[in-house]
Amino acid sequence: MLKNFTKIQLNHPKQCLSAILKRNLTVMGIETSCDDTGIAIIRCENGNNKVLANVMNSQQSFHIRYGGIIPPRAQDLHRSKIAEVYERCLAEARIKPEDIDAIAVTTRPGLPLSLMVGLRFARYIARTYNKPLVPVHHMKAHALQARMEHNIPYPFLCLLISGGHSQLCFIKSPEEFLLLGETLDDAPGEAFDKIARRLRLYINPEYRNWNGGQIVEHASRAANNPDAFEFPLPLARMRDCNFSFAGIKNNSFRAIKRQERVEACTPDSVISNYADFCAGLLNAISRHLMNRTQRALEFCIERELFAKNINRSLVVSGGVANNDTIFNDITHLAKQYHCQTYRPSKKYCSDNGVMIAWNAIEQIMHNDKECLRYDYYNIDVQGKAALGKSLLQEVLAADIKCKWIKPLRKSGNDDCL
Repeated sequence: MLKNFTKIQLNHPKQCLSAILKRNLTVMGIETSCDDTGIAIIRCENGNNKVLANVMNSQQSFHIRYGGIIPPRAQDLHRSKIAEVYERCLAEARIKPEDIDAIAVTTRPGLPLSLMVGLRFARYIARTYNKPLVPVHHMKAHALQARMEHNIPYPFLCLLISGGHSQLCFIKSPEEFLLLGETLDDAPGEAFDKIARRLRLYINPEYRNWNGGQIVEHASRAANNPDAFEFPLPLARMRDCNFSFAGIKNNSFRAIKRQERVEACTPDSVISNYADFCAGLLNAISRHLMNRTQRALEFCIERELFAKNINRSLVVSGGVANNDTIFNDITHLAKQYHCQTYRPSKKYCSDNGVMIAWNAIEQIMHNDKECLRYDYYNIDVQGKAALGKSLLQEVLAADIKCKWIKPLRKSGNDDCL
């Protein structure tokens, strides 16, 4: 097992970069942007993409006890596990480090303390085996992940929804992203986590190690009256593609408190109709995502951003893309615009090393040798990073009025806004 990897520095002459591109690619991806330590290896052979290994160490069971991620502790846990994850990845792939063509690593955005662990480890591997590094933008990796499994031609629209992000972007190439909308406060996954915690659903042993989105989706299936609680639609008068989940979260807290008073709940109990509450919450978040995505679709069609000779495509990615209710609603919406919807396999929706390795392959195929870096110590991490060119003001100025597409389930509002 590798130890003291941050202290070792070796010097090797640069290998011929063109040799990498003349044969099949084998790329290792390292992901440590938040609380998951993920390392994976992908081999691209004659256009066929094969995941040789995908190893993950989750910190969720630790952080869930404290109500959120503690960055210094996340860094410590990354440090303690990353070498082990690396060794397991090589063993699972049944290859040697010398057989890897490039090392891809998340450098932005994310928790800087966590990102630095991954970058330092990637530097060590790269210098030890004389391999190039490929810096990867975490959200761009999420956005392109579905292309590994599906034939999705550029350009396409992408809805990125996770625990830390909520963005709409139009993607022209692996490097050219147009930002159409972003969250103004909380991300949907963050709202799910905080609301599920406030509901105290974690006291259910079945839910103990689940994230909030999983809990809410599962609990909602037992609902008898999904309309029992009211959830106002966020940003209803704003004709843009931005998101806001803080209002839904705060409204949820107030509704839970009122119901607890009615039922005289003890501090260690859960409201009796929590399934109805979860169904209403899920419907509200899904409807908000649908409305903002609908306006983005109309903006892209109006501006003729989609290629005329191919079918329109919409990718839903990020951890919240695992939610079948939300994905099915977005798919239903997209069909009204003759748009095919895709998402990665569920095991690849959340943070993982596969998406980082795949993004590097996309960069290499698109940019040839430009993304392959040997100046290891000129590469640094960024806690925040823009996602391409911002068109936020253009979307707002377009002032697009939409006749809302209703969700698959009953909706009480079809206003044109």
